[in-house]
Amino acid sequence: MPPDRWTSAPSGSTRVAAIGSKQAADLYNLHVLFENIEDNPDNETRFLVIGREPARQSGEDKTAIMFTTAHKPGALAEVLDVFKENGINLTDIEKRPSKKVNWEYYFFIDAQGHQDDAGMTSAIAEARQHCLQLTVLGSYPRATEVL
Repeated sequence: MPPDRWTSAPSGSTRVAAIGSKQAADLYNLHVLFENIEDNPDNETRFLVIGREPARQSGEDKTAIMFTTAHKPGALAEVLDVFKENGINLTDIEKRPSKKVNWEYYFFIDAQGHQDDAGMTSAIAEARQHCLQLTVLGSYPRATEVL
């Protein structure tokens, strides 16, 4: 079910809001403020929680990474090979245009493992050598339920 509602917690918790499905609003007893907020009904939206403290290792983690590469043959493959060589499974890869320079893209990957795991630390350090820029967006416990 696509997230198509803007909701907030019941009265008394005015500092909390979320975008999610009707099912999530019902499940968590949230008040629906607005419906049909998407600008493209075919959108698939991912959400994240931003916290003041990094997520601790849970044993079932993923790490989100954003990077750019040079515009040359094999540049992306060099970065992806680093994760393969370190035994890191990539579960998602997306690209978005930088909107700064023609043919420049930001790549977003989700990798199995926590950023503090030895293999992930090594892979990130080595991948940086093949990137113009690499940012670890953070690690988080892998979802076990779908809402």
